[in-house]
Amino acid sequence: MAHIDALIDKVADPALRQALREQVDTMLTKQSFGLVFQAHKPETVEIPHFRVRRGCKVRIKSEARQDLYEVKKVTRGVARVASLTDEPEFWDVDVADLVVVREFGEPIYPGLISTGLVNNGGNKPPHLVINSENFHALEALLYTHEGKFDAIYIDPPYNSGARDWKYNNDYVDSVDQYRHSKWLAMMQRRLDLASRLLRPENSVLIVTIDEKECVTLGMLLEQVFQQARIQMVSISINPAAVARNGMFGRADEYAYFVMFGEAGPQPLALGPEWITTKGRTHLGAIRWDLLRKSGSSPLRQGHPGTFYPIFLRADGSAIHSIGDILDVGQDRATVVAPPGTIAAFPIRKDGSEGRWAVGPRVARNIWADGHLKLGTFSGENTPIYYLARGERAKIKQGIYTVIDRAADGSVVTDLLETTDRYFVPGTQWRIPSHDSTQYGSRLLQRLIPGRRFPFPKSLYAVEDCLRFFIADKPDAVVLDFFAGSGTTMHAVARLNRQDDGRRRTICVTNNEVSEAEANLLTEKGFEPGDPDWEQLGICEHITKPRVRSAITGLTPDGDPIAGDYTYVDEFPIAEGFAENAEFFDLTYEDPDLVSLGRNFEVIAPLLWMKAGGTGTRIEKPSETWVVPTGAFYGVLFKTDLWREFVDAITERASEIKHAFVVTDSEATFQQIVSGLPSNVDATQLYSDYLRSFEINTKGRA
Repeated sequence: MAHIDALIDKVADPALRQALREQVDTMLTKQSFGLVFQAHKPETVEIPHFRVRRGCKVRIKSEARQDLYEVKKVTRGVARVASLTDEPEFWDVDVADLVVVREFGEPIYPGLISTGLVNNGGNKPPHLVINSENFHALEALLYTHEGKFDAIYIDPPYNSGARDWKYNNDYVDSVDQYRHSKWLAMMQRRLDLASRLLRPENSVLIVTIDEKECVTLGMLLEQVFQQARIQMVSISINPAAVARNGMFGRADEYAYFVMFGEAGPQPLALGPEWITTKGRTHLGAIRWDLLRKSGSSPLRQGHPGTFYPIFLRADGSAIHSIGDILDVGQDRATVVAPPGTIAAFPIRKDGSEGRWAVGPRVARNIWADGHLKLGTFSGENTPIYYLARGERAKIKQGIYTVIDRAADGSVVTDLLETTDRYFVPGTQWRIPSHDSTQYGSRLLQRLIPGRRFPFPKSLYAVEDCLRFFIADKPDAVVLDFFAGSGTTMHAVARLNRQDDGRRRTICVTNNEVSEAEANLLTEKGFEPGDPDWEQLGICEHITKPRVRSAITGLTPDGDPIAGDYTYVDEFPIAEGFAENAEFFDLTYEDPDLVSLGRNFEVIAPLLWMKAGGTGTRIEKPSETWVVPTGAFYGVLFKTDLWREFVDAITERASEIKHAFVVTDSEATFQQIVSGLPSNVDATQLYSDYLRSFEINTKGRA
């Protein structure tokens, strides 16, 4: 609609302009069948540090508006720009005040620059993390991986209205009347590309979402993937449920499984928590939750009735007593602990004052019943756990039997059935390990302490979603183009450890900073592309450090990560994984320089990926030809030496998968291809590269 409005505004005749607007408004109010939304063309992406030159589209940084201009000429650091209107206006603007913009649908010529490595897995193929706007990364992957992915897992922005995602460089909030159609337009463009990346004979697309776009996403998936089988699963991600005024508490989210060809969930060995038959929905052990409130509204401020001391015996053996509520504003330091005790308050890890999950009256009652217990003693910071109402009810109902009391007076219950069975579960998953607070947010804080990321997925939830489809594919290739905190790579690394697999992921994320950080950085005079800005972006600040820490078992500061993985495959987090990873930034290249062979270094990673993304990579051009030891492809740079090249490929025909030939002559290329082994794919450079991106973007926006 925004695009239509802009076109109508260009109509010079006021009467005609008004008539058109009335007709469009009438059309939009009529009942339509199926999913109807405005396309909001075009989406754009800014490319900081890309050279401003004639013909580029640009934005003016100092303008609050997001208008686009075309550069007509550049003279001594000053660009002559024109507005994109029927009667353009012209301005002279310093090049430093311009940023180049690409509209979706325009051809792009991508490259990749390696920005780091993690080598911990010997000769295993590496996971790849690409810092890029995901639409353009998907276009790049069409060149390297069309029809090659076994699974795609994505967790797109949930469109909550909380200004947590952008459309055309503007944050989308709850008052944006086009919020839903913008989200659908954004998703459709990316899903259209993703449909070409999956193996048509056997693959799965997994998309997680909450209730805000659940219905519209389902309709969009049906529209884009008409030949696929689609099923939705409800996943409990918060056992306590997030309270909402006038609404049911939210405790779950939804995962759409879009299955292609022969793909389908396979039976796996699952514990009793997966069994939903009546009478068998129990867990093996009773669940103890942290008494300090987590999730929504976890702070003392605004909740005075749940901030009070719990006095612990000085030796840490037991709870001594439970104190009274502190007055609003009362300093906790004024509380005097009884002799021989320590006062424990609900203090959060960052030092802020939290609150207990229950008030002192309830706390005293459940303490008397043995439903409070102490964690590892650490003075006033000793964690205190409790049995929530549902767990206490299970004791009352006889589901759990109290068999003893611990030294601190807390109850000890029996364990229930834990025998695994092989089966495909139902569509209601109430699995403790899918708790996004425990195994998303808190796990992420262990891996990269002090770095915040909103709502990371439970590691085990992602692992389980993928396990049903790639457990029998030890060499599966998995894509996540909303990679965020890097959970998908972490989950695949765990799957590999369980069966010595060589699965690998390609994780794509942009390097956006939050709105608050962007405002602060702007006030300090920084802008996108500056090192001080980029170091706080999602990719640099969260994704790359998380991937590195998961593999090495070390925090970014080099400390061993505390704790253990606690489900399926239990071992210390500090052990890390026998995996490799490489990090890349996507670049935008000049097609003229590419065609002249001057940018080989930046397209070299794409050639390596097209040839399988494993083994030695050919990094630099040669005057002759290159088929290096350890590589699974070769490049012929000088066609006069094609016979030597073909002989070298033929000698290693059992391992070489691809041959790239640099020539402008189609006849020469075909002659060389005719001499190659039949199992070796061949690509003509650089015309194939250039043509691929011109064709893939034609008519798309």
